[in-house]
Amino acid sequence: MTDQDDSILRLPTVLQKTGLSRSTLYRKIGDGTFPRQIKISQRCAGWRSSAVSAWLKNPVFYSVDGPPSPH
Repeated sequence: MTDQDDSILRLPTVLQKTGLSRSTLYRKIGDGTFPRQIKISQRCAGWRSSAVSAWLKNPVFYSVDGPPSPH
């Protein structure tokens, strides 16, 4: 997948693609084992499809690089 077609996925789509529950998804984000969402407007966030795809390729050993975001 290239940067040009890297779409933003909303929560229902991410849950459907991953099979995770909402609480498990957010727990994994907190643990650094799932990609963090990006803010797309003041009250709206989503995930890059490339980040979700990278997690799907290796969900057991996925790790977010860099420091955790201040939420």
